[in-house]
Amino acid sequence: MRIGELAKAAGVSTRALRYYEEQGLLPAERRGNGYREYGEEAVRLVAFIQDLYSAGLPSEVVREILPCAGTAGPTGDCGALQARVREVRDRLARQERQITDRREMLDRYLSGVETPAGFPVA
Repeated sequence: MRIGELAKAAGVSTRALRYYEEQGLLPAERRGNGYREYGEEAVRLVAFIQDLYSAGLPSEVVREILPCAGTAGPTGDCGALQARVREVRDRLARQERQITDRREMLDRYLSGVETPAGFPVA
């Protein structure tokens, strides 16, 4: 499929697909006329790349993950990479806990149970 077809099938812009190609994340075969051609597996690959970006991973880590998550099985040593991904996951978990704590504090304030320090009592 060509880039416009992939963009539509994957729900992303052609600009995003070109960026993924620039970053070495999404391989494209070039035809004689310069058009990019993608296989059917590209839709799943783009969805996976989007998920990794949504998780907060930078392009260089995504580029390292892709060979370790390939359908043909991992290529190379993925142990160090898995440790890095665990670190990112753990950082996200800490951020989730902080957000939950802040939201609960705001809920207590709004319900009148607690007044944050520095706020005048109404």
